[in-house]
Amino acid sequence: MNRIRAVSLIALLSLLTGCAGLPPALPPPSALRGDAPLRGLPSTTQAAWPTADWWRDFDDAQLDALMQQALSSSPGLAAARARVRAAVALAGLDAAAQRPRIGASADLTRQRLSENGLIPPRFLGFTWYTQSDLGAQLDYSFDFWGKQHAQLASRIDDVRAARAEAQAVRLGLTTAIASAYFAWQTDQAQLRDANALVRLQRQLRELSAARVRQGLDPEDLDAGARLRWAQANTQRAELAGIAQTQRAVLAALVGVAPAQLPPLQPRPLPAVSAALPDDARLQLLARRPDLVALRWQVEAMGEQVRAARASFLPNLSLGAMAGFSSIDTSKALALGSRVFDVGPALSLPLFDGGALKARYGYSVAQLDGATARYNQAVLDAAREVGTAVLDLQRLDAQRASQQQALTASVELSRQAAARLRQGLTDAAPAIASETSLITLRATLTALHGQQLAAEVALIQALGGGYMDGAATATPAAAATTPAPAHAPDTTP
Repeated sequence: MNRIRAVSLIALLSLLTGCAGLPPALPPPSALRGDAPLRGLPSTTQAAWPTADWWRDFDDAQLDALMQQALSSSPGLAAARARVRAAVALAGLDAAAQRPRIGASADLTRQRLSENGLIPPRFLGFTWYTQSDLGAQLDYSFDFWGKQHAQLASRIDDVRAARAEAQAVRLGLTTAIASAYFAWQTDQAQLRDANALVRLQRQLRELSAARVRQGLDPEDLDAGARLRWAQANTQRAELAGIAQTQRAVLAALVGVAPAQLPPLQPRPLPAVSAALPDDARLQLLARRPDLVALRWQVEAMGEQVRAARASFLPNLSLGAMAGFSSIDTSKALALGSRVFDVGPALSLPLFDGGALKARYGYSVAQLDGATARYNQAVLDAAREVGTAVLDLQRLDAQRASQQQALTASVELSRQAAARLRQGLTDAAPAIASETSLITLRATLTALHGQQLAAEVALIQALGGGYMDGAATATPAAAATTPAPAHAPDTTP
């Protein structure tokens, strides 16, 4: 008989659950890219990944101080850390929902009965009475279908995503500061050459004016010399303005006014040594904080789909209460005033107008969107890496060619100076040769600055030393496996 009742109950539950339109089991997630499309790019086994404090490799105390000041006072970083704390708090709320809820209550009410009420006081023998209640309550919801677990797992994934996003903000800030700093240093080196060009053009102008006065040259040559001197002054002023702008940008990134920025001294531009590690195709997915954040968002959306599907199934909870209740305060704690209440509660979604299906469809769409965003971000990351690597390769070739031209120009300038010392010619050829030399040197400096900008861009594209602590050792395998087991770790 008991078996028949059990079978009947199961059949009834199955029928009622079917009325809510339980969707089929969660299909396999859309394919996540397991590697970055970097084949064909020049890489080397000697290339190292950036370190967490990658800017220290440039051995520049000024840059180190700027980074330290910015990281300690950045509003953007503070906001990112606040988002992490908010995600941790939300995860704590969902973790608490899985635990039994125990509460206590006490109530003391003095009340007068109406003489015209349902039960007049003359039948009870009193008009006033004091109701006293004291008790404890327990509530617990069973998670047979994993809905609460999925909701908590989603929150934990949100925490991980927020932490990765905070690291992405940090990386964006530090690379922006390095780019602005090296741009300023490049401007200072070019200003040095611009000052030298102004000096040489002034000498040529004076020499040309003297030759015109002596009737050796026509006046139009003197006008051309004055024009070139004015152009050199204009170029110097333009470079000075660009340097001031870069300094203002640097101050804004550090979080101070330009006048509050520590004094900066021109320094030689550091050597460029960045290259693409040969394992970047697989390792990039775990070393880019923006990609890691998007991956955890995909995991969170997958858990939300599981929670939405579990909402179609019955929910069983247990409630219990024990305490005392009396209308006589002298007997409030007497054994006869004890009250008990215990019992399960079952809720079944039957006909909800399609709300559950709509919520489930929304969750699936969110998962598909998160997956597509992740895959697109992987492609974008590969493009950024490829652009930086190829820029470095191109600039290296240009700089090598320019260095050869500079070497030849140095020799020509030396020969022109020797002829001038021997009295074989006037100063004009020597000045022109030195002008050509400085112009080539300025071009080489500009190429060096572009190389540094490309190196910083590659450092950013490679993740700036970030490594996801929760990522698997093989990102390609991680991208094709189910979501990892989630422990309710909600520490910041």
